[in-house]
Amino acid sequence: MTDTVDSLRIDDLPIRDELRGKSPYGAPQLEVPVQLNTNENPYPLPEPLVARIAERVAEAARGLNRYPDRDAIELRTELARYLTRTGKHPVAVENVWAANGSNEVLQQLLQTFGGPGRTAIGFEPSYSMHGLIARGTGTGWISGPRNADFTIDVEAAERAIAEHRPDVVFITSPNNPTGTAVEAETVLALYEAAQAAKPSLVVVDEAYVEFSHRDSLLPLIEGRPHLVVSRTMSKAFGAAGLRLGYLAAHPAVVDAVQLVRLPYHLSAVTQATALAALEHTDTLLGYVEQLKAERDRLVTELRAIGCEVTESDANFVQFGHFDGAEGSHAAWQKILDRGVLVRDNGVPGWLRVTAGTPEENDAFLDAVRALKKEQSS
Repeated sequence: MTDTVDSLRIDDLPIRDELRGKSPYGAPQLEVPVQLNTNENPYPLPEPLVARIAERVAEAARGLNRYPDRDAIELRTELARYLTRTGKHPVAVENVWAANGSNEVLQQLLQTFGGPGRTAIGFEPSYSMHGLIARGTGTGWISGPRNADFTIDVEAAERAIAEHRPDVVFITSPNNPTGTAVEAETVLALYEAAQAAKPSLVVVDEAYVEFSHRDSLLPLIEGRPHLVVSRTMSKAFGAAGLRLGYLAAHPAVVDAVQLVRLPYHLSAVTQATALAALEHTDTLLGYVEQLKAERDRLVTELRAIGCEVTESDANFVQFGHFDGAEGSHAAWQKILDRGVLVRDNGVPGWLRVTAGTPEENDAFLDAVRALKKEQSS
């Protein structure tokens, strides 16, 4: 009996059928000198912000015997102010919702608008958590088409929406892992297709938008009650450890997701830390400008080395082209052998590297040069 219990596997448990054979989301966390595989902001928070976080958290700690503000009004007000300032569209507190990372935001949307008997569509390769969260909420997942250059094939996407009539449509801009941004005209075309088919909720995932050459798609929510823009503080704000995501949408959508939110889901400490970070927006966005310059340098130098590179509007670059999945994994290992960890995220023939500090990027480029030299010898 003990041997049987010790050898028990996930699929031996009475889990839901749609979860059988699946793997959890995750990237290798290896102890190497240069880690450029998870799209983190490489710059630690500045000391004045660290001090302000300590002040706000200390203040919040005095009231930890009480539940936090269930509706996070102060935080949502400041997020609305940030979006209004940077997104070129006025946003009010009633348009904003926040949760523990953008993944919880997306989960709440799927719990509300997806679920058993409903479906969601995304255009892959794209952020794999969209499909994973869909399955986790019992929502059927449909993989939509992309062009060879990783842009969305609009006509094919419109046909897929008309055929499958999904309840939720995901559009990622800039797209992870390819870095490609989506034109406003594409979003509008797919939104109209989705409304004709169902109507459906359309979610524009803008986790990396602060790094883009293009403006946010936020203004498109005006007059479109089924359009949602989701964001995160993990990337541009350098606060991956905070776990704070948010959305902007019609107030009715904000009211709807509160039907599934857990009670007091955002801790007082999380709210205090996020508010402190928002006080230092200008400083943090200064780091974003540095990373955009480094991202562009990576694109230029990778092409000079002889790599193919996908146009990127994010804080990462997709590069290749290697000989299929085996070739990309072999290249990943060769780069890792030189102390640099990049992401082999399942797009055959391609790898993804996060823009790091200038020194980290130099180490990565040296590793790729050595790889190319070895391949040509």
